[in-house]
Amino acid sequence: MTERPPQAFRVDDDGLGGAPGAALHGEVDLAAAAELEAAIDAAIRDSAGAFVLDLCDVEFLDSSGLNVLLRARALLGREERALAVICPPGAVRRLFEISGVADLFFLYGSREEAAAALVPADPDAPPEKE
Repeated sequence: MTERPPQAFRVDDDGLGGAPGAALHGEVDLAAAAELEAAIDAAIRDSAGAFVLDLCDVEFLDSSGLNVLLRARALLGREERALAVICPPGAVRRLFEISGVADLFFLYGSREEAAAALVPADPDAPPEKE
């Protein structure tokens, strides 16, 4: 049985539920980090509100890619904007966990889970009682 070659790295414009975002594909390593950083910076700069990064199609993420995601979180945090990361269980999710940064991100296991969390509050709903 032959192994399929790794998917080429690419970034697509891909928001969710009205929130801007990007979907990453392939291997996110040192060779892709500069391209990823430029793409995310431009997407953040040209958007407002919560931002979504979809890692469902990422086959490999190394520390340089993780650093780019931490930088994106910091850029968004300066403007009090949230970063939602769609990252199903697997090797990429384990990197967030073993590196100790999982708690710094809003991690969702699927696009559906993230979309449900991104639903804006109903402005006509009565305030919650304590």
